Amino acid sequence: MVLAGCGGRHNWLAAAGEEARAVETLFWIVLVGAGVIWALVVGLAVYAHRAEAKPHREREARRFILWGGVALPVLVVGGLLIWGLLILRDITADDGALTVRVDGERWWWRVIYDTPEGPVTTANEIRLPLGERALFRLTADDVIHSFWVPALGGKMDMIPGRETTLALTPRRLGNWGGLCAEFCGGAHALMRFDAIVMEPDDFAAWLAQEAQPARVAMDDPGFAIFAEEGCGACHAIRGTEAQGPVGPDLTHLASRDKLGAGIYDMTPENIARWITETDAMKPDIDMPSYPGLRGARLDTLVSFLMSLE
Repeated sequence: MVLAGCGGRHNWLAAAGEEARAVETLFWIVLVGAGVIWALVVGLAVYAHRAEAKPHREREARRFILWGGVALPVLVVGGLLIWGLLILRDITADDGALTVRVDGERWWWRVIYDTPEGPVTTANEIRLPLGERALFRLTADDVIHSFWVPALGGKMDMIPGRETTLALTPRRLGNWGGLCAEFCGGAHALMRFDAIVMEPDDFAAWLAQEAQPARVAMDDPGFAIFAEEGCGACHAIRGTEAQGPVGPDLTHLASRDKLGAGIYDMTPENIARWITETDAMKPDIDMPSYPGLRGARLDTLVSFLMSLE
């Protein structure tokens, strides 16, 4: 059961980032040190229990208490504290080659890349260039959330009315799972995201594509249904009249790997069910279900959404 938690893309012992390696190194040293101290304490207790009782000089007893009970713990704990604060200083640094703003909402993630050409908005998926330090500016819309990609670095709380920072430097390619690490309500366990580490050139090409507006024909029957059902009041599709600020940006929805904040695969079947049975797929979220959408009308809307790449 213990080893079952040591694998997978949410494994914090995977150390796919520079900050995660620092935290992992500290963990192993603390673990080994705790084991050594435990062995010494238990060994001394066993020795004291079995040894023949003899009187000890008061001076020797005081030295043992001062050095073993005061000086050694102060040095060990103080050293670990200083080391941990240095790691925290690096993790919360206020600089990076890339700045990503993430707003935690119930129960999804609004993601905004700051670029020289302007902000690029997406949702529930974070892509990062390999070997480049990314600065995350974290906020929350309603309640406290906690941003955590275990394989890349430590977690950081997202607090309404405040901005916290977190630096991540990926060192391994891959799709690393992210999640909310602070209980935030009914769908807390379903608030996840993908953290995809890419080659720098591939990342630059993806970000340039993500910055483009959607390719939508104004006479597209799927977009007409999207507008008629009022979806544009909550969701934005850049390049169209849909500019809703409430829900996730759908401009390049189909290019994401997951649906529902990292929960379901991005497939036509899941999108159709998400539209008609939203509360069943993710309880307590604000998006209403549309059970009346059926047949050809639903298929047309799903085809339109799957074209948003």
